[in-house]
This record gives sequence, C-alpha cells and structure tokens, in this order.
Amino acid sequence: MRHFFAGLANLLLVSLTTFGQTTSTTGASSAPGTSRSDTSSRTAPLAGSTRADSVGAVGKVTPADTSAPGNSAEDLLAGLTDSTETQSLLPPKMLFTQRAFWGPKGLLRVLNVAPLTAESRTKELNVRRTMLVTHQIGGFVTLAGFVAQGLLGAKLYNAQGESYTTTKRWHERTATFINYSYGTTLALSLFTPPPIIGSKRGFSTIKLHKYLAIVHLTGMIATNVLAGKIQENFQLKPYHRAAAYTTFVTYAASVIALKF
Repeated sequence: MRHFFAGLANLLLVSLTTFGQTTSTTGASSAPGTSRSDTSSRTAPLAGSTRADSVGAVGKVTPADTSAPGNSAEDLLAGLTDSTETQSLLPPKMLFTQRAFWGPKGLLRVLNVAPLTAESRTKELNVRRTMLVTHQIGGFVTLAGFVAQGLLGAKLYNAQGESYTTTKRWHERTATFINYSYGTTLALSLFTPPPIIGSKRGFSTIKLHKYLAIVHLTGMIATNVLAGKIQENFQLKPYHRAAAYTTFVTYAASVIALKF
C-alpha cells in the first residue's frame, strides 16, 4: 500500500513537471508572436500617423515657406531687369535736344507717346535711320543751294542796273531756300532718337562732322545777320562774304566727312 501511494505520488510529480514545461514552452513561443503583432499594431498607426502628419506638415508649410522667398526673389530680379533694360536702352550721353525729348524723363516719355520699352526703342531706331538718311539728303540739297548762292553772290558784287536788281532778287530767294533747307537738315540731326550705344572714344568722321557743324552753324548765323545790315553799312560786305565762304567750305567738308 505504501508503494502504491509512493508510485502515485511520483506519477503526479512527473505529470506536473511535464505540464509545467509544456506551458512554459507554449508561453515562450506565443509571447514573441504576440509582441510582434502588438508591436506592429501599435507601431503601424504611429508610422502612418507620422507620415500623414509629416505630409500634412509639408503640405501646409511648404507653400508658405517657398512662396515668400520666391516672390521676393522674383521682385528683386524684376527690379534688376527693369533697371538694366532702362540703362541699356539709352546711351549715357545724348544731345541736349535728344535728352529733352527722348531721355528717360523726356517730353515724349512723360506724355507716353514713346514709352521707354524695348519694342518702342526698336521703332525709334527705325525712325532714327529714316531721319538720318533724310538728313544726308537734305545736306546735299543744301550744299547745292550754297553753290548757287555763292555764284549769285559773286555776280551780285559786280552787277549793275537791271542785272543787279534781278540777281539780288534771286540771291534773296536762294538765301530763303537755304535757310529752310539748312534748318530742316539741322533739326533732323538734333531731334533724332538717340542710338543704343554712345559714340566711342577717339577721333572719328562722325565727330569731325559734328565739330564742323558748330563752325558752319556759327557762320550761317553770322551770314544772315550781316546780310540784314549790309543795306545800312556797305562796309560789312567783305565780312559777309568771308562768313558766307567759311560757312560753305565747312559745310561742304562736314557733308563729305560722312562719306569717309
């Protein structure tokens, strides 16, 4: 009987030991699975929410962060472009007549007749070309008038009677024609739109043409003033002749200078 209870006790002890090992093994094997699913279930929403939050944050912050610097940069570049275009569209040096009409604050700019834009400047350069070509044609026409005036003037000094009266009449008519053609030719040069690039340093035929223009303009004024006073004082005839010939020579030289 004692052996029976002892064997039963050993059997129960073995059974309990086996059951404990099985339970611990099952718990150990199920614990990682549970922790994995729990971890994935816990971390998945966190990762998803983190992505959503980051996307939402980028979606909200990015336009605000990029728009402000972008606008300021575009405005700055636009301002630089405008100022550069304005500076490059006009030469730094112009005639006072050109600046009065075609300068940045010239009359035609203020009245918006010729706005300072690239398109407008292209049209102005075409106008400039037409005016300068007409200026050259007017120069040759005026030069021909000077030649005729010189011949009539030389004849007038030795004419007498009816010949003097007729020659003087034609001399005065020719002088009137020359004054109009000379003034028109001069205006075409003074009021033409300015070029894109100013004149280069150093000597050039264009500068010679301008220097001679100062001389023959002075001579032209002196010739007309003396012509009006000859009737009162005939002693001014030699000075009138000298002014007329000086005007003719310098004017012819200025016209020929453009051909070289």
